[in-house]
Amino acid sequence: MLRIPPDLKARLLANGAGPERDHLPVVKLFNPVGVATWLITEMEADEDTLFGLADLGFGCPELGLMSLSEISSLRMPFGLAIERDLYFEGRYPLSVYAEAARHMARITEDASLLALAAQKTLPKRGSRR
Repeated sequence: MLRIPPDLKARLLANGAGPERDHLPVVKLFNPVGVATWLITEMEADEDTLFGLADLGFGCPELGLMSLSEISSLRMPFGLAIERDLYFEGRYPLSVYAEAARHMARITEDASLLALAAQKTLPKRGSRR
């Protein structure tokens, strides 16, 4: 099973328990020999059900629920498994990553594309949206 450190697991569980639904991604998972990527923002109390943005490489990333145990069970060539990006730090709410992914047909971390998606997605400062 993929190991999620206690501090990150606590953030995921807190996000899953609260009323807010547009969190910064806490964990990025990826296929080390392919294009599949997951940005995870929440974990339910069962510690298996996750919520986030999934991109399996078919050109249509989507928001939804996923299973940590199912993702952990995936095996690639040479016995490789899905990995956690140790250096990932979410900089925008998940809605911004989803907007950028919709336009790019894949999850992106490109700073300029995320900034453009943030301008479109996030309420303007001072607005009452």
